[in-house]
Amino acid sequence: MFEHFTQGRMDVNGTEIAYRIAGQGEPLLLLHGHPQTQAIWHKVAPFLTSQFTVVLADLRGYGDSGKPEPDTEHLRYSKREMAQDQRELMAALGFSRFSVVAHDRGARVAHRLALDHPQAVKRLVLMDIAPTLSMYQQTNEAFARAYWHWFFLIRPAPLPETLITADPDQYLHSVMGSRSAGMQPFTAEAYADYLRCLQQNGTARGICEDYRASASIDLQHDKEDLDAARKLTCPLLVLWGEKGTVGQCFAPLEEWRKVAEDVQGEALPCGHYIAEEQPELLLEKVLPFLG
Repeated sequence: MFEHFTQGRMDVNGTEIAYRIAGQGEPLLLLHGHPQTQAIWHKVAPFLTSQFTVVLADLRGYGDSGKPEPDTEHLRYSKREMAQDQRELMAALGFSRFSVVAHDRGARVAHRLALDHPQAVKRLVLMDIAPTLSMYQQTNEAFARAYWHWFFLIRPAPLPETLITADPDQYLHSVMGSRSAGMQPFTAEAYADYLRCLQQNGTARGICEDYRASASIDLQHDKEDLDAARKLTCPLLVLWGEKGTVGQCFAPLEEWRKVAEDVQGEALPCGHYIAEEQPELLLEKVLPFLG
């Protein structure tokens, strides 16, 4: 994977962020979700490098990036801090303004990045999420059953960390394999990277802290934005899988139009892992939007 990409690590915002970079043209940042790494982009990223300078980054707590010690208020894993990591990474690489394509947890980081640093984000693509606050407020039985990990991972430490580290392979199969496509979308090479990184010291804790933050401090930040009528101002493309939980339990376009000024989007014929299930179709939808 990523044969033509250069790997690096950058000290930013009090931690290290692992990244790859390749290509030419306008800068484009790609952010992964849970429980994965930047390897999710291996079917997509090589086709973007002829038009963009592509940066793949691991979120803090995930992959080969740093895994800071948690704090009692979960501030270190707030989407605000995780977004600041990525803004500083891109600035250190020489990019003050860039577009972002992001999936799942990375899309939540990208949402906060575009809110807190509107001057930095040119265009934004968010995949298979609705706004975090909306999803918690509208949780029903179907969502709770499908997204059981949302409520498992936020339990107090060390219970979820202990269970994940006891059998990381089983955890990956339980989360990723329970979606509509099962394990079929994941190549052996990509899966090996997900497993390698989940087995690292601190990854299980980082993942749990990401979710604990989303159920606490992130909701506070989101409510503050709503109260202040702060919305995303950059053009936003929202994509979700028609076989996935987000499209079945929520109205993604309706929810994003409550918090963003310029929104378009649609469901794609796949499940949650769009970049690995429908890479060609994803490129077909994203490239004209990024323009």
